[in-house]
Amino acid sequence: MPFSFKKLQIEDVILVTPKVFGDSRGFFMETYQKSAFCENGITDEFVQDNHSKSTKGVLRGLHYQTNPKSQAKLVRCSKGKIFDVAVDLRQNSATFGKWVGEILSEENKNMLYIPAGFAHGFVVLSDEAELIYKASNEYSPENDRGIRWNDPEININWGIDFDPLISEKDSKQPYLKDVSKEDLF
Repeated sequence: MPFSFKKLQIEDVILVTPKVFGDSRGFFMETYQKSAFCENGITDEFVQDNHSKSTKGVLRGLHYQTNPKSQAKLVRCSKGKIFDVAVDLRQNSATFGKWVGEILSEENKNMLYIPAGFAHGFVVLSDEAELIYKASNEYSPENDRGIRWNDPEININWGIDFDPLISEKDSKQPYLKDVSKEDLF
């Protein structure tokens, strides 16, 4: 199989490690194979690919889309290094309000599968980083939501010792306790 799949502490979030074939010329790897993903419980139909570039210290998130346009994501860092985070926003989940995070980098080539019902964010640890990620729904401005990156109840350990660069939009996101139940899952 061209991938290994590891369920994380919140088992619906899955770390995907591709098999990399390398030699003196470079490397080759598959980044998605529908049958292998379906066999491992990832059955979402991905309909949009996104690519972002950020510089060191940029923190983006925590972003999500509400129903009926909620998004599952498959996130990969193709250049540089990031700390990628998923926060469970499913109100009836035993892990509601909890988070998991993983280092994604061009070196480890790992991917993080984040199901619908989660907020997503990341901080750039290298001089710059590029992310490529698949989404199971197209971007929908009317369903676009967020949660404050430094919410004390969620208490994400971003693993940084500097003040991150935050967009004006992200700096004004509500805390989880202030989010309407209709905007959760």
